[in-house]
Amino acid sequence: MKKSAADILLRLGDDYLILGQRLSEWCGHAPMLEEDIALTNIALDSFGAAQLIYTELISAGVAKGSPDDLAFGRNEREYLNCLLVEQPNGDFAHTIVRQFFFDAFAYHMLLRLATSGEPKARSVASKLQKEKTYHLRHSGAWIMRLADGTAESRGRIEKAIHLLWKHVPELFFDDEVVQAAHKDSEMPLCSSLKGDFLSTIAILFERTGMKLPELKPAVKVTGRSGIHTEHLGHLLSEMQILRRSYPGATW
Repeated sequence: MKKSAADILLRLGDDYLILGQRLSEWCGHAPMLEEDIALTNIALDSFGAAQLIYTELISAGVAKGSPDDLAFGRNEREYLNCLLVEQPNGDFAHTIVRQFFFDAFAYHMLLRLATSGEPKARSVASKLQKEKTYHLRHSGAWIMRLADGTAESRGRIEKAIHLLWKHVPELFFDDEVVQAAHKDSEMPLCSSLKGDFLSTIAILFERTGMKLPELKPAVKVTGRSGIHTEHLGHLLSEMQILRRSYPGATW
């Protein structure tokens, strides 16, 4: 596997890992029991997806150690997740909007990876497409439910969209890694996903009467190159504390 293609998969694996950690913070705190279970299951799906990707990278010889080493043994600058997934949960509407934006992106990314020239990428995509379809359906249903609910719920959805939209352009930036992976392994250009992403979310915005914000071009990559917001450091300190306190321990 070419290093550029491996880096693309690592970025996606880190997206899933960090989002799973964020969603796990809702366990026992969701607004209703059914949704508490749903968010926890999506968190587990996300951890499983990260483990799958890390395992594929290790088996291909482009990453060392174990999936746990990749998940818990790196420092902040070594994580390549997008800034969107590391944002704090906020209220329930904020979490749902963050989830919806990521689901729409990942759904179309997996579709493209399924036809790439990299066998490991095709394998990952084939195993994750069905559950991502469910995740997108779930978050989309909540967008409509909250937007068409009370003035309070609609206001919270619109506020969350305003706060999180600035992190969306990063998803579609073609840096040198993306361009190399496209050339070497027929991996998708991130910019090629933008139209499908906008079409997917526009359907729900139109149904609820919300205005689709303008998507400005990303001027640089931040999270993808290891430059993160202060939120990731706090998240990692909690996520990694057991592993760092008892290195090498098994259970």
